Formats: sequence, C-alpha cells, structure tokens
Amino acid sequence: MTLALPLHDETVKVVLLDIEGTTTPVDFVYRVLFPFARDHVREFIEEHPEAVQADIKQLRAEHDADRKCGMNPPSWVEESSGSPVDSVIAYVHWLMDQDRKSTALKSLQGKIWQRGYATGTLHSQVYEDVPRAFARWRSQHREISIYSSGSELAQRLLFAHTVEGDLTGYISSYFDTTVGPKKSAESYRRIVTKLQVAAGSEVLFISDTTAELDGARNAALQVVLCARSGRSEPAVSTGAYPVIHSFDEICPSDPL
Repeated sequence: MTLALPLHDETVKVVLLDIEGTTTPVDFVYRVLFPFARDHVREFIEEHPEAVQADIKQLRAEHDADRKCGMNPPSWVEESSGSPVDSVIAYVHWLMDQDRKSTALKSLQGKIWQRGYATGTLHSQVYEDVPRAFARWRSQHREISIYSSGSELAQRLLFAHTVEGDLTGYISSYFDTTVGPKKSAESYRRIVTKLQVAAGSEVLFISDTTAELDGARNAALQVVLCARSGRSEPAVSTGAYPVIHSFDEICPSDPL
C-alpha cells in the first residue's frame, strides 16, 4: 500500500526534522563526529574544567543509576585532587560504545565539537537536497524545527558549519532530549506546545526511525519516513508510513 504524502498540505505549518539519516549522512555522525569527540574528550576536560563541571556531575548521577540497574559500567574512582578524569573518560567511552542517548554525554560532545568547528577542523555534512528544501519551505511560510538526541548546541553547530554554508537562518527552533526521549509521544506533545501551533496535525515530523515516528504519530503529528540511499527500515516494505527518499518530495508546491 502506498500512503499519501503531505505534498501540498496547507495544514503543515512546521516541518520538524530528525538529523542522523534524515538531514545528515549517518557516516558523518559515526565516522567523523563521534570519533572526534572520543579522541578529544580528555584534552577538553583537562583544559576546560569549569565548562564541563555540570556535565560531569550529571554523568556521575547516571553512572550511579547504571550501577543500581546492574548494567556494570566502568568503575568510578574519586580523586582527592579534583575531578576524576580517568573515570569520566572511561564512562564516556562506555556510553558511546552503547550509543546511549545520554543528555550529559550529548552536552559534553557538543562542547567538544564546538571547538572543532571553531578551529576549522570540523565541517558538517547535509544531503544535497536539504538547502533547497529549507529555502522552499521557508518561502512557503512554513517553519523548520529540529529534534535530535544531540544537544541543542550540537544541532546549531552542525547546521552553521555545513559545506553548503550556514543554514541556521532557516531554522526557527531546536529540541533535544531535555524535552524527553525521541520515542515517547509525550515528548512530541511538549514540542507541539512549545511550537505554539493549534494542533499536532500542523506539524510534520520526518525521521528515518520508525520508533520515533510511532511516538510522533501517537501525539497526532503528521509523519513521514525518510529512507535515504543505503538505509533500510521495516516500514519501507510494510507500508506503515508514507516514505520519501528526498526532501524534494515534501511540499514542492508554489509558496502558500
């Protein structure tokens, strides 16, 4: 069954986008961003102890919770001289190995990436259809928002430093896991409230992950599965969601 796409739907006031696998290649995230954060975490913590103090405190709380749940994280050894850097690094690496959507980890990663972008070491990637889609949607008077497990800072940095230029001028708002898990319907209800739209149906959420689409649909948002080349999701074959392969397919009509 082929489900209808909201191609000319004037009820879509906000396009809400996932990042990884939707606006940005997964390989960039896993082969560039994550290794950069992993390689520079010690250096950043040692050089910016004040900037990471809150993140380390939250990481320690998450570590304690993991131990109580029997997840067996690396040991955390307190150091009388100050922050337990070795323990923090071991736990950060452990979280990254599990691809944990930890708010504290994502906050720390964002700060490390900020330094990489500032020095010109990092340049982010987006799919080639993203800049023209952003321009088209804004010309149609639709707002563009981002919802990613990466921190708000990391999101802003990614879109500010793309090889296509600074795209942040198109984006109205950013949401991260501080509003809640991406698979939870309640997270999307909070986003709808923050967007100040009349109803969830005025928001179109695009993601490459069906579990996230489940949550958004349960909050009454319109949803579309983004199936980029090289990515596979069960919904592509089962017909659970409308499927696109490019943003060119979304709202290609003349401006409203």
